[in-house]
Amino acid sequence: MNTTKKVVFSSRIPRFLRWSQRLLFMIGILALGYVGFTLLDARIYQVSAKRSLETQIHREEERHEPQAKSAVKTGDVLGRVDIPRLGISVAVLEGTGSRMLRLGAGHIEGTALPGEAGNIGIAGHRDTFFRGLKDIRMNDEIQLQTATGLFHYEVDWLEVVEPDDTTVLEPSTPQSTLTLVTCYPFYFVGSAPKRFVVRAHKY
Repeated sequence: MNTTKKVVFSSRIPRFLRWSQRLLFMIGILALGYVGFTLLDARIYQVSAKRSLETQIHREEERHEPQAKSAVKTGDVLGRVDIPRLGISVAVLEGTGSRMLRLGAGHIEGTALPGEAGNIGIAGHRDTFFRGLKDIRMNDEIQLQTATGLFHYEVDWLEVVEPDDTTVLEPSTPQSTLTLVTCYPFYFVGSAPKRFVVRAHKY
């Protein structure tokens, strides 16, 4: 009787392992599919957002008189950040919620709006649009295109800070500055413990 039970039990082990392998395989396929869909969705949105920005630029060029600015809403396309040497080009949306950062770079609430004087804060994910920041250098050029013009910035410094360090977003000078923020380390698995900050001044 005990021998029969052992045979039945031992026969169930390979079956269990086969089903476990199949389940893990399916989970892996679904995970890869989700990542692929997310990246494709972001790329498609970037094309749409950049077209929207071009439309805004043309409208501004056609206006003969300046108009009062409308209130900015979460998800609005505010501009585009380009770092020519790194090949970075990403639309900037209002807000830093999960959806905004999945689709592009996000303007940090409470900082100056793109095109305005003050310290403009822009955040992005280290594993998508801001991955290239790992190779940024002092004096690199950063371009910020908005509906009202193209602004040029030069990198002053790079710094790694704690996640709750908001001093880098304070308006330190009346000069127009640009602060890019992403998670750090760049190749950390999971929620990164630090923030990588790039500060540039308008010239």
